[in-house]
Amino acid sequence: MDQAGWQSFRSLYTVSQLTAEIKTLLEEHLEHLWVEGEISNLRLPSSGHFYFTLKDEAAQVRAVMFKFQNRLLKFEPADGLQVICYGRLSVYEPRGEYQIIVDYMEPKGLGALQLAFQQLKEKLAQEGLFDGAHKKPLPPFPQKIGIVTSPTGAAIHDILQIIDRRFANVHILLYPVRVQGAGAAQEIARAIDELNQYPGVDVIIVGRGGGSLEDLWAFNEEVVARAIFDSGIPIISAVGHEIDFTIADFVADLRAPTPSAAAELVVKNKLELARVLESLETRLGNSVRASLKPRRERLLSLLHRLSDPRRKLSDQRLRLDDLFSRLPNSMRQSLGRRSEGLKGKIESLFLLSPSRRIVENSHRLSLAFQRLPLAMRGTQRLFRQRLEGHMGKLQTLSPLSILERGYSISRLLPGKEIIRRASVLKEEDRISVRVHRGEFIARVEEIKEND
Repeated sequence: MDQAGWQSFRSLYTVSQLTAEIKTLLEEHLEHLWVEGEISNLRLPSSGHFYFTLKDEAAQVRAVMFKFQNRLLKFEPADGLQVICYGRLSVYEPRGEYQIIVDYMEPKGLGALQLAFQQLKEKLAQEGLFDGAHKKPLPPFPQKIGIVTSPTGAAIHDILQIIDRRFANVHILLYPVRVQGAGAAQEIARAIDELNQYPGVDVIIVGRGGGSLEDLWAFNEEVVARAIFDSGIPIISAVGHEIDFTIADFVADLRAPTPSAAAELVVKNKLELARVLESLETRLGNSVRASLKPRRERLLSLLHRLSDPRRKLSDQRLRLDDLFSRLPNSMRQSLGRRSEGLKGKIESLFLLSPSRRIVENSHRLSLAFQRLPLAMRGTQRLFRQRLEGHMGKLQTLSPLSILERGYSISRLLPGKEIIRRASVLKEEDRISVRVHRGEFIARVEEIKEND
């Protein structure tokens, strides 16, 4: 066969044609399938799509779950999670790679809702939303109670019945919401936020009656948990039966096992309060009477000891009249004593008169001037005698007197240091010798030292 015949016999594909053929075969024969595997290399780009790989011990396949499908998931996919996926096989032609387009995903061996519950619980616990430090105390006597629940459910009827029986005049503010189904969580969160803006609400009850995990799921949504945590008003969570626990129970300030129990927790029994008040009133009366009895006895004792004020006034009036009658004599005696004292002070003042003291001091000054020359001569004579004595001693101790007796003072030239020992000299040194009358220069020829 020639070359032209061989070319006409072969079926020749381009790369694009081959990829398109493979895509058609795969999508027609494997349009819907279930695949089990472990998630790895999970990527969450800003587009909102999930890109990941499904693998087992021997192989792996790429997978994608688009945003409009993954927003319905109740749990968060993560690397290492075993899942079961439902979807269809497709080929991404630009790279010639096949992948699974996932429409539904559930965790293997654990329900999606249960896994989502555990994931959200761990997340909020790490953020501190369950810490006891954030729990607000309930008011002891609330006047206005907000209730977030379905207006047609059994929960609201139970709550109203119990509150009316225990304390009928409490103000109830019902915020009707859906408690299950799509959008219920957003309604509950919005109700909590708006009740926080309503004036005078003291406490809020959030809850519903019992049901399955799916029925209670609105109270496991993160939006509800954060609304409860951000509430400035204390919140009681009353969801389901005593065995049911939701995320709302962990975040709320108080968890009630049932809606009926929430009503009993938030409102005190009026009859019980009345009995307590009666008991307190009785105890207070007894305590006051017991306290007043010794004071009354003390008062009676003091009243017996207290004399009539009119009698005291009469005594004081007589004493005042007596003092008025004695006042003139007392004033005359006092003035007489003061007059005698004044005379004595006048005499003392005369003796201390400045003019008299000036005359006496002038006389003393004249006598002092007369005695001054004689005193000065005596003082001069005494100082002259002392000076002559000091001069005699000074003459005796003068170096000149010592030189007069034949001694001399020798100095080493050229520095003129006084020579006190012969050891400081050496032969041919020049010395200056001072005698009583004059000075001469000598040269050392021989040195002798005394032992």
